[in-house]
Amino acid sequence: MHKLFISLSLFIVFVTSAQNELPNGNSNAENELIQKNDMPSVFQAGSGIKTPPSYLNLRTAAEWEEIQALTITWTSYTSILREIVRNAVTETRVIIICSDSNTVKSYLISGNVATNNVSYLIAPFNAIWIRDYGQNSVYADRTGNLFLVDWHYNRPTRPKDDTIPSRLASFMQLPLYETTVTPFDLIHTGGNFMCDGNGTAFSSQLTDQENPSLSSDQIDTIMKKFMGINRYIRFPVLPYDGIHHIDMHMKLIDEQTLLVGQYPNGVSDGPQIEANLQYILSNYNSLYGTPYKVIRIPMPPDKNGLYPSAGGSYTTYTNAVFVNKTVILPTYYTQYDTTALRIWKEALPGYKIIGIDCDDAGANIISQSGAIHCITHAVNSSDPLLITHKALENTCDSSNGYLVEAKIEHNSGISSANVFWTTDTATGFIQTLPMSATGNNNWIATLPPQVGGTTLFYYIEATSNDGKNMTRPLVAPQGYWKFSISCLSTSIAESNTLELPDAYPNPATSITCIPIKSDRLQKIEIRIIDLISRQTETIFEGITPSGLKNYFFMAENYSQGIHCIEIKTENKIYQNKILIIRK
Repeated sequence: MHKLFISLSLFIVFVTSAQNELPNGNSNAENELIQKNDMPSVFQAGSGIKTPPSYLNLRTAAEWEEIQALTITWTSYTSILREIVRNAVTETRVIIICSDSNTVKSYLISGNVATNNVSYLIAPFNAIWIRDYGQNSVYADRTGNLFLVDWHYNRPTRPKDDTIPSRLASFMQLPLYETTVTPFDLIHTGGNFMCDGNGTAFSSQLTDQENPSLSSDQIDTIMKKFMGINRYIRFPVLPYDGIHHIDMHMKLIDEQTLLVGQYPNGVSDGPQIEANLQYILSNYNSLYGTPYKVIRIPMPPDKNGLYPSAGGSYTTYTNAVFVNKTVILPTYYTQYDTTALRIWKEALPGYKIIGIDCDDAGANIISQSGAIHCITHAVNSSDPLLITHKALENTCDSSNGYLVEAKIEHNSGISSANVFWTTDTATGFIQTLPMSATGNNNWIATLPPQVGGTTLFYYIEATSNDGKNMTRPLVAPQGYWKFSISCLSTSIAESNTLELPDAYPNPATSITCIPIKSDRLQKIEIRIIDLISRQTETIFEGITPSGLKNYFFMAENYSQGIHCIEIKTENKIYQNKILIIRK
């Protein structure tokens, strides 16, 4: 966080933008200042601690964990902000950063919004996009002392925004650490970050692009030292997403589930999103060592029927925020909204799913490349009781019990834990099993075997030594996990020896996926052939498994033009063409 000495030209930009909200990306005026290098040359360090925390076992909170406050900045789009407050105050305290609390309070009351759970922080600011310049909640010793971490904001023409984490930390009396001084000076933005609450995080490669003086390993080290991120996964930016923030097309909704935006085949950023996703699925597992689950959600055209590739707005349903037992997401128009709301409700049973119009005539915030997640942030609980559990999968076993394992943690320790279960939610969760501690915060219980065709519903409850009680899912018993005792096969259909679907994205600029479907184990060789120079490079030689397997190559390592993807088996050669474009 830096406080800048502002030049006259910058001052004019900020005064002008007070009437016209700054977009999520740089405005034209800001780009002109950056291009002219008309930027302040003197920086004054903020009030945070500039060295990494000395605590052990740092853990950055996941968004679905308990929060103590939701933060917003009161500028433009007040009708949207008011609806956020309306639906958040029943779940948590709302802290509104503003210049005049009386005006804000009057506007909320005029819309019949309760204000008894609202606090006001009077502070200077430039723009509404608090997700990007706001604070990150990090714990010492996993569930110990809460502190905040602030990155160097990636909008240097907005110095007031970059002071908000410091003012909030003081307001809430929490320690603040900041990555603003060499060798820990890291430029980053909250919309381009998501984590699983257990040391894995995701971003686009915007993080690397905006820190050219840092190597990838140095960025990883800063994230580990300040936030406990042990595995930092980054993938190529998208062609048509101008801000390159991951929250515009992807969201973790639990430790092993990715909600991913889906365009129609071949449209806009769809091919690169799919290639990035398949790269993740082929190279990384969840913290449980299992493949990530994927839920698709539509990326609709805007109200003019346009996608981003044709100049349309980046309408998205992944740009949502967890507020304890409520999820608030952007909506646009009924044709797609009904599908998106259904997908969210099915993915998170028991949660209150609220949509707020982000594309109406009076509050078209999505045209500024942002929505609900972009204009909210959270401060997580100061007293977390953390329950981490891999949900049980469908099984054929009707003879043996079903082991429920969970890691349950609290700063005071755990006094008891239970599994509540039922085979009929209409009768309630009337069955209870006590869990046993097995050491290292691990707890287990075994659900009794069930006959084939049964669906079993369950949730976990835990109580700390000092009396705090929590459930997982957070919304239990209205929300729960479930699995069925069934042996129906859902295996992939077999092909005739080998099938080579089209590689994607095509045209290709970075990570490119080559899907291969085989009906058996067989030896293959994958080669990339430059059709102009006739140069050939083998990218894989070995055994491909039965079923679908994805292989990858980095398009930026090849010359621009049409290339041939060639697959050689023991008795046949398969070929597909792909166009490579250099950025």
